[in-house]
Amino acid sequence: MSGRATNIHATAIVVGKTGLLFLGPSGSGKSTLAFACLAAARPLGLAASLVADDQVFLTQRDGAVIAECPPAIAGLMEIRYTGIVRLPHVATAEMHFAIRPVDPPTAERLPPDDEQIEVAPSIRLPVVRLSATSLNPLATIMAKIPINFD
Repeated sequence: MSGRATNIHATAIVVGKTGLLFLGPSGSGKSTLAFACLAAARPLGLAASLVADDQVFLTQRDGAVIAECPPAIAGLMEIRYTGIVRLPHVATAEMHFAIRPVDPPTAERLPPDDEQIEVAPSIRLPVVRLSATSLNPLATIMAKIPINFD
């Protein structure tokens, strides 16, 4: 099945071959957490790339959720209070998990098991909730989900 792309407000990255789609309102920490994951992957020898920051085109093709970057912002990420930076990027990648930054004082301590979220009309992904103030978000994500390196 192939559908028309939906433009969503999100940040998409790939670590190894695992696509991570960071969701949340403006200022919730999506770009900061995604950037921290990209930066943490390099010293570990892991391949990691930005797909898109702020705007992500999502489609579903043959059951896979595909993220694409609008050409005008390819390789660009806004790091709040720092500015726009240029990063290694890929134009398109499959997304496997939705990452939801949460505010620790108001978040549920134990989120539901097997939680999923609709990331675009009729497109769902499993959710990993992550503290917006996490010091090592990649380590937390890797403790929760399998990262595919092959």
